[in-house]
Amino acid sequence: MKIEHIAMYVNDLERAKNFFVKYFNAKANDGYHNPQKKFRSYFLTFAGEARLEIMSKDDTVDAEKFSTRTGFIHLAFSVGGKENVDALTEKFRADGYKVTSEPRTTGDGYYESCIVDLEGNQIEITA
Repeated sequence: MKIEHIAMYVNDLERAKNFFVKYFNAKANDGYHNPQKKFRSYFLTFAGEARLEIMSKDDTVDAEKFSTRTGFIHLAFSVGGKENVDALTEKFRADGYKVTSEPRTTGDGYYESCIVDLEGNQIEITA
């Protein structure tokens, strides 16, 4: 397994994208926009395979640690296929972990599920 990407909410999406491009030579995609959810994001690719997803949404906050806060939000692990996502999700469920998002194909094309780890961190399991 490998870490697929790290994600974080930001207050100013374009400014954050420009920062990572300017200072860390990130390559940004064209962006994703879901008007219904008022959500925008960019995937930034760095040398090697490391990627960072920066996201913005109208209702992000900087106070308590909610799932739509600024900062790092989840770790995503690529497990090599839909069947593996399904199997690992069921293993987590059987071991008592909370599944917060059932396996599905998202609007931006990922097949994924999400669980919450022992410390309340969101973990994304991707194909």
